[in-house]
Formats: sequence, structure tokens, C-alpha cells
Amino acid sequence: MSRPSAPSAPAPLTSRRRIFLLSSGIVGAGALAALGLRAPRALAAGKEAPVTANEDLMREHGILRRALVVYRECAARLRAGRGDVPPGAIGRAAELFRTFGEDYHESKVEEPHVFPAVKRAGGAAAGLVDVLVDQHRRGREVTRYVESMAAAGRRFGARAAEVAGVLESFARMYEAHAAREDTIVFPAWKKTMSAREYDATGERFEAIERAQFGHDGFEDAEKRMGEIEAQLGLADLASFTAPAPPHAD
Repeated sequence: MSRPSAPSAPAPLTSRRRIFLLSSGIVGAGALAALGLRAPRALAAGKEAPVTANEDLMREHGILRRALVVYRECAARLRAGRGDVPPGAIGRAAELFRTFGEDYHESKVEEPHVFPAVKRAGGAAAGLVDVLVDQHRRGREVTRYVESMAAAGRRFGARAAEVAGVLESFARMYEAHAAREDTIVFPAWKKTMSAREYDATGERFEAIERAQFGHDGFEDAEKRMGEIEAQLGLADLASFTAPAPPHAD
């Protein structure tokens, strides 16, 4: 009688799962070895796993999205005639958007590295590139306007509704802009490279960031964003929790 065949080995973890386990710290090098997986050198040495290129781009978008929240909150206060919208806070948010978003994220990473590769590859993502570049240009116009208005160092007075409209329209544009990049453009860009090329690109982005800021630009931007939110009373995430909806009839 033939012996029953051994049960098949479980399917290996997917790349996404591996990344989650490594980045969350749930699985260490020893546990990975027990699963038959090899830990990256950084993890085996007790170091933090490197940030991938797309993760880097998307967390930079997170900083910019927090600036958009500041813009929308300030716009709502201006329309309500509230006097607790210091121009300095809006100016600092615009300056952060310029230095971190426009001068670095857009000009040093997306436009020279991401967009050309996506356009060469063709497809749906390539059709978005020209619009994205136009929106970058429009965003820079808006940032110059906001910084100019804030530099006057006074309350916005009769121009409050005008400023509110500019902040709202910019937030609307960039929310759609960043969402398309995160869900369409960045995934398409990743497909243009081999795994080795993708890893090398992540290291290149880190080098660009350090050359631009002289240190970790993301950590600095996150700290500055937190200070702006605190100045405007927006630091408590719980304050954004939506109220319960009314009972349906």
C-alpha cells in the first residue's frame, strides 16, 4: 500500500503581507525564519525597514493633505466671520506647502522621475500627466497668492470671502489630484521598473530629500504641520469625529 502523500506546504505570504509584517513590527527576524522567509538585512540587524518609493510619495501626500484640512477649516471660519484665523498660521501652511510640496515633492521627485516614466509607458495613467502638471502650476499660483495675502500681517477683513474661496478651490483640486496619483499614477509608475530598480529608486528619493533639506525633510514637515494645527486648535483628531446621523424616517 502506498503511503499517503504529505500535506502540501502553505502558500507563501504575499509581498503586501510581508511588508505589513515587517513595517508593523509584528514579526521579527526569528519568526520570519520559522515561516521560511528571509528577513531583510536591516531587520536582521535590528534596524528599521526602509521606506519604499511609493510609501514615501504617499506619506508626503499625507503632509499635504493635512495642509488642505487647515485650508478648509480656515476657509469655513473666514466665511463665518470668525476672528480666530491668524494670517500667520495660513502663511505658515502655505510656506510648508511650497517648500515641501512644490519645491521638493513636485519639482524634484514627481515631475523629473515619476511623470516621464508613466508617460512613456502609456495607458490611462499617462493620460493624466499633463493635467497633473497643469495643476502643479496652478497650485504654485495659489500658494504665491496665499503667502502674499498672509504677509500683510493683518486680518483679511473685506477680502475674507475671496481668500476663503481660493483656499476651498485649491483644496478641492489637490484632493482629487493626490487621490489620482495615489491610486492610478504611482501604481502605474511602479510597474515600469524591476524590483531591483524600484528599490534603488527609493534610495535615490531619500538622497534627493536629504540634499534638498539637509536632513529628514518628512520628519521636519510633520513637526511643522503639527505646530500649525496646534496654533489653530486643530491638533486633536477626535475633534474631527462626525456627529451621529439623524434617525432615518
